[in-house]
This record gives sequence, C-alpha cells and structure tokens, in this order.
Amino acid sequence: MSFFMIFRVALKALGRNKMRTLLTMLGMIIGVAAVITMVALGTGAQQQIEEQIQSGGTNLIMVRAGNYSRGGVSGGMGTSPKLKAKDVAALREQVPGAQYLSASVGTRDQVVAGGQNWFSRIDGVDVELPLIRFWDIQFGEFFSETDVNSAAKVAVLGSVVRDNLFGEGVDPVGQTVRIRSQSFKIVGVMALKGSGSFGEDQDDVIFAPYTTVQRKLRGRDGTNISGITISARDADRIEQTTAQIEEVLRVEHELIPGQDNDFMVRTQDDMMSMLTSTTQTMTMFTLAIAVVSLVVGGIGIMNIMLVSVTERTREIGLRMAVGAKGQDVLWQFLVEAMALSLVGGLVGVGLGFGISEGLTQFLQWPTNVPADAVAISVGFAAVIGIVFGFYPAWKGAQLDPIESLRFE
Repeated sequence: MSFFMIFRVALKALGRNKMRTLLTMLGMIIGVAAVITMVALGTGAQQQIEEQIQSGGTNLIMVRAGNYSRGGVSGGMGTSPKLKAKDVAALREQVPGAQYLSASVGTRDQVVAGGQNWFSRIDGVDVELPLIRFWDIQFGEFFSETDVNSAAKVAVLGSVVRDNLFGEGVDPVGQTVRIRSQSFKIVGVMALKGSGSFGEDQDDVIFAPYTTVQRKLRGRDGTNISGITISARDADRIEQTTAQIEEVLRVEHELIPGQDNDFMVRTQDDMMSMLTSTTQTMTMFTLAIAVVSLVVGGIGIMNIMLVSVTERTREIGLRMAVGAKGQDVLWQFLVEAMALSLVGGLVGVGLGFGISEGLTQFLQWPTNVPADAVAISVGFAAVIGIVFGFYPAWKGAQLDPIESLRFE
C-alpha cells in the first residue's frame, strides 16, 4: 500500500470521531502553547533588560569604591575613601581605551522650587556624562568644566523633577531650586530617557558638578568620589580596557600583589548577566512545566490509540485478510498518532502566538517568539507522536488476522 493511501486512511479514521480527536489533541495544544508563551516571555524580558542597559550608554565600564572596614566593622561596597578624583585623571592619561570618563558621587534629598517640592536623587558628575550615556539636552545646556573646577552651584534637571517642580514641558532654565540650604541655578533640562537597567526612573534625577555635591551637600573636601563611569572606545576591547583600568588603579592605590582591590570594576556584560540570571532561571522552571504538559499530551495520545486499536480489531483483521501487511497497519496507526501531534502542535503554536500578543497588548508585558522555539516545539510534538504512537501501532500490527476477525 502506498504512503499516500495510508495517509488518507489514517485521516479518514481520525475524522470518524471528531470530538475524541479534538480532545486528544488538546493536551498537545496546551503543551505547545505553554512552551511558546514561556519562551516568548523569557526572551522578551531578556531583550528588555538588554535595551535598558544599552539606554544607560554603550561600552560602559563602571568603577565603584570598595568596602571600608574599621574596628572589625565593614561599611559595605561603596564606603572606601580610596577612590579619588585624581584616579580619573590617571585613567584618562594611562588607559587609551577609555574614551570618556566621569567621576560620580550621589545623595538623595528634598528639592524645593517656589511652592513645590520633590524628593529626588542628586548625582554629582563630570562634564562628559552626556557623551557617555548618549543623553540629549532638551533645554539649556550641561554645566561646564569651569563649573566643576569651581564647584559652582548649578544643576541640570531630569524631566520628572522638572515636571513636578515647574510643570510638564516647562523650560525652567535660569530659575533656581533649593537643596538643603543651598540654592542651585538651573542651567539645563535633560531629554526623556526612561527606566534604567535596574528598573529605576532615570529621569528622576538632578545632575550637578561632583565637586559641588561633595563640598556643598556632603560636606567633604571634594577629592573622594563614589565611582567612575567610563565609555570604552571599542566594544571588542572592553575586557582589555577593563584590565588596564584595574592595573592603573592598583598602582594609584599602592596595592601590593595578592592584596584585594579596594574598588570594584563592572562592565555591561557583568550587569546583564546578573540581571538575566533570575529571568533565565524562572523561564527554565516554567518551561520544564510546559514540557511536562507535552509529555502528558503524548500519554493521552497513546491511550486513545490503544483504545482505537482495540475498537478496530475486526477492521485490522479484515484488512490483513485481503492482503494488507503488518507494516501497513503499523504505518497507519503511526501516521494517525503523528497527525494528532503535529496538528495539535501547529494549533498550539498559533495559540501561543495569540497569548503572547495578548500579554503584550493588554498587560504591556514584553514578549518575543524566536523562530527556533517554534521549530523546536513542532519538532518535539512530532517526536512525541512517534514515541507514544509506536507502541499502539506495533500492537495493532502484531494482531493475528484470524483472531481479529473473530473479535467481538
């Protein structure tokens, strides 16, 4: 018997009991749809994390002050006084792979303007920060190097701070805001940036010269800093640039071989790995549950095919009596099982796409279905059809024609 004829007979047999066929495919449909949805959610979340990290700037290398211990008590990362403004100058001179650099020191405080107030983050930075983070100015301009050297009381507002203090879309350049007892002149407003890599609102910030923040808001001499933000010249040489930065800082801090760093260096890849690890773990966990659903669907197919073999015992005996071979019966039931799996898998793919799109449209969850996930899901469905359909097909092929004709 030709394969085309076997295929026609198999489909005709499935069409005799449409409701049972549909219910049999339901397990496969749900399993594949779950796989597609889980992969779409995981991939979408990972892409969103990557976009958020990229929004902070490209080729970023972050240097942060390390731990400071005194009397056996550790202050934690960021408390070491060893990172200083002169380290920025040393890195600028000795690390050719570092294109832009900005010292940083931050605090949080209440900001007052007129009759309005807002609690926000005040970041003390250097003049190259907009270049590092590819951040445009909406109104006015960023402060100058002269402002940094003189610790001038000037500020550049993020759009969220501007909207809450002066009104949405207003140009407040030339006006003043008060932070603690200090009045700062507004020289610019940053363009809208959005959320950052850790979910924080990047626009809820005030930028000021780092020297001003240190001396006027934190009461220090302006030499100690919390970190250094660096933009590397070449994305392909970030590791080499990172190694050079570490080497220069160890020399500047007079660390002997074997002594731990009193600073921490992180790249975008490091941050991305930390942020995506949890997402990947949850995706794999939910994906494992979805695969179990596929296996359960395969068991359902095997059960129904065994029932079908029993119900059609006389039919099998009759076909063998008129010349059909055991392999013809084997292929017929195997094709039926594969058809149930493949059709169920394809419907599940469509349902998975629909659910993913629905999550994006109505719940604003980022989703993305990679092509390989679709291919793997359909292929896995076909494999399940073969694996769980083989035993019923083999059992049908082993039936004795005479005994089958006597079956009631």
